[in-house]
Amino acid sequence: MKIVVISDIHANLDAFMALPETGDELWVLGDLVDYGPNPSELVALVRSRGDVVIRGNHDQAVGFGEDPGCRLRYQQMAIETQGFTIRSIGDDLRGYLQHLPVRRTVERDGKKFYLCHAIPSNPLYGYCPADSDQWSREVNEIETDYLLVGHTPFIRKMGSTTVVNPGSLGQPKTGKPDACYAVWYDDHFELKQFAYPFNETIKKLEQLPVSQEVKRDLETVLVSGSLS
Repeated sequence: MKIVVISDIHANLDAFMALPETGDELWVLGDLVDYGPNPSELVALVRSRGDVVIRGNHDQAVGFGEDPGCRLRYQQMAIETQGFTIRSIGDDLRGYLQHLPVRRTVERDGKKFYLCHAIPSNPLYGYCPADSDQWSREVNEIETDYLLVGHTPFIRKMGSTTVVNPGSLGQPKTGKPDACYAVWYDDHFELKQFAYPFNETIKKLEQLPVSQEVKRDLETVLVSGSLS
């Protein structure tokens, strides 16, 4: 069985459509929306194609009109794009985001997978760097072969559990614009990246009904992976 795992799409339809691999299943680890220019198209496609989908903090924020809990400069981007996103997706797709689970455990080929957007102890808003000692505590609280989380790509073996982060498909924070994802096949995970036409996404960002400062920040993050 082959499973393609993606996360943090952030309404980036161009990256999603350019995903170069298909598998028996597509798993999505949250943050379908905010920051990107195509929220309604993206959420509709994930609803139709995603086999296992969980809720991220930006899905929570858009679904329930809440604060996504971002750092200051990202907060302004989230606030302005959140209004656009809510107006764009309509009640049906917003309801879909509201009903996504915040964590889920599934079994495939005799292996157990625990999925959440952030960390098990705080599945929406927690953040834990790849080399943090906190992962051992997080893993000790669950019983699973694989713990799948979002944000920045890494694979880390913790005893009998492997923590896997596929990275961001729609707003990579790796220092370059290549989209990130992961593939599970034959009881093995592989992290992958691919180039996509991000200049087309930038053209769409320039048309968003947000401030010029936010447009510049959105474009900078898309290309360079940070605002520093």
